[in-house]
Amino acid sequence: MDETADYTLEIQIATRFLDEESTPDDDRYVFAYTIRIRNTGRLAAQLMARHWVITDANGRIEEVHGDGVVGEQPRLEPGEAFTYTSGAVLSTAVGTMEGSYDMVGDDGAQFDAPIPPFTLSIPRTLH
Repeated sequence: MDETADYTLEIQIATRFLDEESTPDDDRYVFAYTIRIRNTGRLAAQLMARHWVITDANGRIEEVHGDGVVGEQPRLEPGEAFTYTSGAVLSTAVGTMEGSYDMVGDDGAQFDAPIPPFTLSIPRTLH
């Protein structure tokens, strides 16, 4: 019997500080993040929307809701992956992001795929 869940996503995240777009003297720190979403479940699913919670080092929280990611609503067959790069602007040199993707399976099932928390930090700030 196959023990694989119907809907499971593996989410990998890589971040980088964009020094050339940042102006620390103006409290503007620009970061890019690349996310790879891989469908490790048994059934296909489509990413319909995203929800982000972005927190800077001062505890200021910004929530972002929107359709899809980078203008797309990718549908992932089992084993398929989708990678995209986007960005965030903080007023501090360190912050965190986390959230979820609103997903719809081919059978109409709706589910949230949690995006694990990750850190945005200028180089040599955190050990």
